Amino acid sequence: MGVKAIKFGGSSVADGIQLGKIKDIIEADPERRFVVVSAPGKRFSADSKITDLLLMCKAQADSNIPYEQLFQVIEDRYNAISLQLGIDVDLSGEYEEILKNLNEGCSKDYIASRGEYLSAILIAEYLGYDFVDTCGLILFDGKGRLLSEETNDALSEELSKHERAVLPGFYGSRADNGEIRVFSRGGSDVTGALVARAVNADIYENWTDVSGLLMADPRIVKDPLPIEYISYLELRELSYMGASVLHEDAVFPVRLAGIPINIRNTNAPDDPGTIITTEGSYRDDKLLSGIAGKQPFTVISIYKNMMNKEVGFVRRTLAVLEDLGISFDHIPTGIDSLSVVIESAELEDHLDEVLAEFEQRLHPDEISVVSDIAMIAVVGAGLNRKIGAATKITGALSDAGINIRMLNQGISEINVIIGVDSPDFEPAIRAIYEAFTL
Repeated sequence: MGVKAIKFGGSSVADGIQLGKIKDIIEADPERRFVVVSAPGKRFSADSKITDLLLMCKAQADSNIPYEQLFQVIEDRYNAISLQLGIDVDLSGEYEEILKNLNEGCSKDYIASRGEYLSAILIAEYLGYDFVDTCGLILFDGKGRLLSEETNDALSEELSKHERAVLPGFYGSRADNGEIRVFSRGGSDVTGALVARAVNADIYENWTDVSGLLMADPRIVKDPLPIEYISYLELRELSYMGASVLHEDAVFPVRLAGIPINIRNTNAPDDPGTIITTEGSYRDDKLLSGIAGKQPFTVISIYKNMMNKEVGFVRRTLAVLEDLGISFDHIPTGIDSLSVVIESAELEDHLDEVLAEFEQRLHPDEISVVSDIAMIAVVGAGLNRKIGAATKITGALSDAGINIRMLNQGISEINVIIGVDSPDFEPAIRAIYEAFTL
């Protein structure tokens, strides 16, 4: 029998009705043996996510504001789910432990992790699976960085003892002292990928509230086409530029092991979803896999005569950003010019400091700054297979009356990055999408 690792997001475990759906999904395929779950999400638009409620409790505790009534809302939510499912699981001891730790000043990571922890205990009981805590199995170093190989070894050893198990997503612990650490939001995707690698799964199914990936953001493009197949590399490009169905770090563990990902819809389990593999599935008539973008960015352009002859110029430029703890996104260059593209939020109040350091260390002839730039990634393995793909992009923008502030094709040749003024962001995405799909 094969093995499938599966992950269910917050909307899939929001209440008893949703949990009934996931039980049907799991029981429909005996190969679905290792289940990673999120904390309960919103049941309706005005509802609150359990993780948000827990963090509010922590904030109130830190400010000496009574939080017990708010915590009772959390208890009531889990107790209602237990009642809906007709299962006899006593979480009172767990609630007492969490309250005790809140009173003693527990860490923000600890309290943020308890939603997944309680969810996994409850769902394991409902499915009749073993509960396996990820504390002590998913390991971080003292700086919060995932220890990939140590994690894989620990998970593999533990899960080999279980035929079927439910694990909480989103968190692990420091390898040196056992302190709870969490991933960024959406990190249950990463947990699922780590579990898939550890059990050498045939496939990693990521169940959410959409039927796979779409070629563009449906808030910008009306009824965008679904993506049936896509490569890990293409997905990485789209995720980084804002496509948010899957946490961008979730691809690495399964990519290492060559395990495909299938993004599925809990509310439409018969939909095939999107398959993500090492190679994807390419057709001669399929140039575009997807379009995604983010904003705002700031572009700092540095001009210096004979820059290309000055050894170490790029290194000194990046050293300024490194010393100030600022990450960059792109560095388009010319013979005598170099531009650094940075998310505006990264710069915050440091722009003047960055410019002063550039002046001092680089002695440029000129520096210019352009803000409110939107970056759009046009992604597809077919882009490097067809003559005129870049012309199609620029022509579409020209026809729409949109000025291109920057254009760069990555060395992988599967993506073209375009910079436009922020007001042109959505019109540009629509123009490019229509050029490739109509």
